[in-house]
Amino acid sequence: MTDTIKVVRKAAWAVTWDEVASQHVYMRDADIAFSASGILYVGPAYEGRADEEIAGAGVMAMPGLVNIHCHSGDEPVAKGLFEDVGTAVLWGNALYEYSALIDADADAKAACQTVMLSDLMRSGVTTLLDIASPSPKWLSLAAESGLRAYLAPGFREAQWRMAGSHKLDFDWNTAQGRERYAEALAFVDEARAHPSGRIDGVIAPSQIETCSEELIQDAVAEARRRGMRITIHAAQTMAEHEELLRRTGETAPAFLERLGVLGPDLILGHCIFLDHHSWTRQRSRDDLARLAASGTSVAHCPVTFARSGMTLESLGAYRRAGVNVGLGTDSYPFNMLEEMREALICSRIAGRSVFDLDTGSLFSVATTGGAKALGRDDIGRLAVGAKADVALVDLNHPAMQPIHDPLRNLVHCAAERAVRDVYVDGQAVLKDRRVVNLDYDGAVRELQDAQKRACRRAEQDDPQGRPLSVLAPYSLPLAR
Repeated sequence: MTDTIKVVRKAAWAVTWDEVASQHVYMRDADIAFSASGILYVGPAYEGRADEEIAGAGVMAMPGLVNIHCHSGDEPVAKGLFEDVGTAVLWGNALYEYSALIDADADAKAACQTVMLSDLMRSGVTTLLDIASPSPKWLSLAAESGLRAYLAPGFREAQWRMAGSHKLDFDWNTAQGRERYAEALAFVDEARAHPSGRIDGVIAPSQIETCSEELIQDAVAEARRRGMRITIHAAQTMAEHEELLRRTGETAPAFLERLGVLGPDLILGHCIFLDHHSWTRQRSRDDLARLAASGTSVAHCPVTFARSGMTLESLGAYRRAGVNVGLGTDSYPFNMLEEMREALICSRIAGRSVFDLDTGSLFSVATTGGAKALGRDDIGRLAVGAKADVALVDLNHPAMQPIHDPLRNLVHCAAERAVRDVYVDGQAVLKDRRVVNLDYDGAVRELQDAQKRACRRAEQDDPQGRPLSVLAPYSLPLAR
């Protein structure tokens, strides 16, 4: 069968790739021809075959965004619960005492994943790395969505345990951790073999402090034998940072360097609390150099940490140090454009300068930065030969008007509201703002009951026996 060739005719604006300069550039009145085979033409006045034409007046064409760190498993049902709470002695982080209490049951997993995938594509994402516990429909839904998906089944040997609201402990079960690791290896092989060609697996020791040195080394060696990417949460909280110091006297990058784990195939989730961070006790500045020299990538997810008053110091500084950084959404909202806006704001605040990071550099983080982390040069750019992963932005949306610089309008003002169409491998996954392949509306309806069930279990599982009104109080009192 002959590929259907789609042509965007005279796009008012296009974010295209300049191979010589190795950067994104604007092009005006551009034709973009693409099919399942990839991007066939970018430039003025395409004269080849066109089976379907898309009017480009009032449109900005850009490469699909690359999300290298998100979690579909439970996060959609946690919305609205713990944004105003945290554990004071754990630097205000809500992860261990609160977030860990919420777990979507088997009936809700598919709805959570559907909502995440749909929200991501609605914000222009075409490639994602999803870290979750395997569920029956995880692989099939990722494939059905039409997105390019890297699935990372997490495994660990230790579970977090909170003693009251003042101490984080670890319950170790090495045998169970090894069982989960074996299951993860079987899953990533299944993902890689998927006939769509859009799915791959990632080896994912869940958190650096919940896995032994031996498990981390074994998992990384196995990933490298398979030619797969590796991702691990590291330097994500001060509690983890202090625990590693207690055990080893090392920061996360130093620890992983000693294990021989750092490298261009490794993506570190969050990587906030390095030895230069103002919250840490170190007065050295070696960690960024370790990451840059090894080619290790960082997955930056600013929104969820900013909610707890934490931020990377700073995204601009990491880039200037030569560290490759990609962007992720981590938890809700699964909105890459909002994540980009927050990344820019947090970087300028942490860097104490409007010049710490600009919009063009941020766009590179969300596209080619993520692509590089995944070891790819055929996504995250509009260039002949690249994958036909394309997002079309409606320049006529009120939030995009008036237009001087459309990317600034998109990131600073309009966000997902202006994303009209999204294509992956030349096939529409979002058309006229509607998700094409998934039942998004049905999944959203399921989340209300799913959250109620999760909240009932949270009350039962809370070690202190607190009711939901204490765990997640309303932001305003109920009227009498």
